[in-house]
Amino acid sequence: MKAVVEAWLDEAIAKLKEQGVLPDSVTAKAQVTHTKEKSHGDFATNAALMLAKPAQKPPREVAQMIINLLGAQEEIDKLEIAGPGFINFFLSQAASTQIIATILEQKEHFGRENVGQGKAVQVEFVSANPTGPLHIGHGRGAVVGDCLSRLLDATGWKVTKEFYYNDAGQQINNLALSVQARCKNIDPDSAAWQDDWYKGNYIKDVATDYLAQKTVDSVDKHVTAKGDPEDLTAIRDFAVAYLRREQDLDLKAFDVDFDVYFLESSLYENGDIEKTVNSLISAGHTYEKDDALWLKTTDYGDDKDRVMRKSDGGYTYFLPDVAYHVNKWNRGFSRVVNEFGADHHSTVNRVRAGLQALDIGIPKGWPEVILHQMVTVMRGEEEVKISKRAGSYVTLRDIIDEVGRDATRYFLAARRAESQMTFDLELAASQTNENPVFYIQYAHARICSVFRQLGEQNLAFNQVEGLKNLDKLNNEFEKALTDRVSKYPALIKSAANALETHMLAHYLRELANDFHSYYNAEKFIVEDTNQRNARLCLITAVKQVLVNGLDLLGVSAPEKM
Repeated sequence: MKAVVEAWLDEAIAKLKEQGVLPDSVTAKAQVTHTKEKSHGDFATNAALMLAKPAQKPPREVAQMIINLLGAQEEIDKLEIAGPGFINFFLSQAASTQIIATILEQKEHFGRENVGQGKAVQVEFVSANPTGPLHIGHGRGAVVGDCLSRLLDATGWKVTKEFYYNDAGQQINNLALSVQARCKNIDPDSAAWQDDWYKGNYIKDVATDYLAQKTVDSVDKHVTAKGDPEDLTAIRDFAVAYLRREQDLDLKAFDVDFDVYFLESSLYENGDIEKTVNSLISAGHTYEKDDALWLKTTDYGDDKDRVMRKSDGGYTYFLPDVAYHVNKWNRGFSRVVNEFGADHHSTVNRVRAGLQALDIGIPKGWPEVILHQMVTVMRGEEEVKISKRAGSYVTLRDIIDEVGRDATRYFLAARRAESQMTFDLELAASQTNENPVFYIQYAHARICSVFRQLGEQNLAFNQVEGLKNLDKLNNEFEKALTDRVSKYPALIKSAANALETHMLAHYLRELANDFHSYYNAEKFIVEDTNQRNARLCLITAVKQVLVNGLDLLGVSAPEKM
């Protein structure tokens, strides 16, 4: 109906041009939105406000002209002018409930729209250094990135999910030295242990397997340990492969996968970093000072210029990121979405400055970046800060093992990424209505139970007859549910456009709340066959929307709880 109303308004605008009320130069398209309050109708448009200036008439007068042109429509019960010139549309009963038939027909495709028209978008997320198990912050990035990928796919984009492994640089050297120390029975309590080495128990596990000459299979590496504690290169290769495999297993347990795994080391091996440096030098955007090579990032809005190549010849961390994004651009990704932790905030502008300095056609503001904030893990009143395995932080696997994948994913997706969040372990594990993911899944399970009861009573659901009797869905609970499911497609489009997963999580909780209110107030298996089939059509539609929405969050829809 939203599309129908938009078409009506476009026709009205065309007629106003024919009548000379509007100049032919007006190209505006009608914008229609769902109303927030039912007392304001089902849809509203600001078309009259938008057209008042070119029409040289008061907005309310233009609104009345539009209403006159729309005339009587069987799908509309009432049209009213509100405020300065908004037009509110009140749908008829038949038009309102038509959405139920649409959902039952489209099923898993309901809510999907070809906004992206098959254009390519790359989404990079997690991208953790292969130096230890994934922590809860990585988990938040994994959920947000994965859910955004699902939302973009649902709105017609061709999505490539990518994980960038920082498998080069000083952190990897520290990893190798940490494992080597453990191979030599040097532990974190020893005076020989360095402050920047990794202390977690997992380092001891890596060392034990290295000395035992174990074999590791990660996504694209097959490494057999040499077992020689003096061979630092062999230790580095084994440790990186070992921890990449561990991270892969963590992500698999989280139902997150990737299309591309990209290695930072490949940028060194194929000369991309050196090419990037030479291009920046040739473009005149660099200078030498204190035996280091600097990039003039202040020319692109940075607060100070940044070192690209240090005096010892090593590159600073943001230069490989510039080369990596050039690689993305050259692969044809005119749209890239990066989901990072908040600690990447300063890096974003430097990378964009480097990309602009290359002058290869990359637009300003590319790539799009979402920065998620920290996660505080609580158990009751006590903050949980460490893991037995990792030592200094709470791992993603710890959380999944304690509260399950579904609760972990939902909780991490349900808050705006830019906001700090508290992860309440006790709430996430609870089987109560206070737990939002339980509340939503319970709505789905309750609907399934209704149909089991129907079978137990030797009754059948006749969908065709139910769709013929949707006029019987006229109480406040049925109207609220019908209105809520009708908003799902627009919600998906808005969440994808805004790159905000929490919008979907909140919508599903509101839908579940509407259903539970209906369930507690009314019976579905009633004696009146027509009313029974109509109500079963409605809750089948609700069930389908719950399934579709939970799938976009990567959360299951259990039939029994």
